[in-house]
Amino acid sequence: MEFKLENIDGKARATTIKTAHSTIQTPVFMPVGTVGSVKALDSFDMMEILDTKIILANTYHIYLRPSSPVVKELGKLHGFTKYNRSFLTDSGGFQAFSLSKSSKPDEKGIMFKSHIDGSMHHFTPKKVIDIQHDLGSDIMMILDDLIALPATRERLELSIKRTTDWAKESIEYFRKRQADGVGVEQNIFAIIQGGTSKEFREISAKELCALDYDGFAIGGLSVGEANKDMYDTVEFTTKFMPTDKPRYLMGVGTPEDLIENIYRGIDMFDCVMPTRNARNGTLFTSFGKINIKGAKHKLSSEPIDSECDCYTCKNYSRGYLNHLYRAHELTYFRLGTLHNLHYYLTLMKKAREAILENRYEDFRREFYIKREVKQ
Repeated sequence: MEFKLENIDGKARATTIKTAHSTIQTPVFMPVGTVGSVKALDSFDMMEILDTKIILANTYHIYLRPSSPVVKELGKLHGFTKYNRSFLTDSGGFQAFSLSKSSKPDEKGIMFKSHIDGSMHHFTPKKVIDIQHDLGSDIMMILDDLIALPATRERLELSIKRTTDWAKESIEYFRKRQADGVGVEQNIFAIIQGGTSKEFREISAKELCALDYDGFAIGGLSVGEANKDMYDTVEFTTKFMPTDKPRYLMGVGTPEDLIENIYRGIDMFDCVMPTRNARNGTLFTSFGKINIKGAKHKLSSEPIDSECDCYTCKNYSRGYLNHLYRAHELTYFRLGTLHNLHYYLTLMKKAREAILENRYEDFRREFYIKREVKQ
């Protein structure tokens, strides 16, 4: 991986990350393709229409179905999906934690029950790396001990201890495998934990950032805490993160969350919100959200967003999308998803331009002013 810090405006950063498969300009939003597919879209949509440079896939889900050996046999993620740009793969720790009531972490890893067939599996630091070697992702995330909030002091302390122990085991194993010729074009990020505790965030960040990782993520947020607590935790944690490596905030979030966390020094984001909301009829615009199934859109010849030049807005009206949604036509899912992802990706491009021109504070203020305009 090549990393270049191009400009800092306040704390907001514009950087370039170069992997074996693409050049990624940040701030960047990574669409979520959980099982190797962004819901309702294909690789043509992602590359030719949206021009995404990186998407996220999930180790847990692909491990269970179709399995990592199948993906490896069929060309790893890039060959299997025909998306030939960068992939980031989450370690699957969050899914093992959230999808199975019977998941149980121990000192060696996480035991969990498959949500598909009830079979039992054990994720260890080395095993999730082996799986991601099979997947061939450009950036892999390591196993961490994610916990629900609020949590006791004792559980937080145990979480960051396990996370550090697993991180040490992971990086040693990953670098050894690279020395043996495995995963030489892959990169690896650690995940800082600690809840909303400044004490534990500082400990976790200092311990992990002392290790030989290619980048660092902030995990364990956007899990129900107040937005202010999230923003304060991010602002505090980034102080301990290196300036010469990527910073990734996992699972975040709304357009407002992106704007605020870019302001606090984050480079990379992912979230299911734009794709999930599109399927549920909620579409993002420069002036806030609209509900396309609302009766007021039935006779509208206007595009979703008068300032948007996405494929959907250039070709279709709110009235047509309202009809498709109400008629349960599958075409709606593609058109709505294309719009929402274009909105997110364009927001990141505009944020980057503002940072490079040292006007991010003005950009941030204008973002909120537009949301005060009634549609």
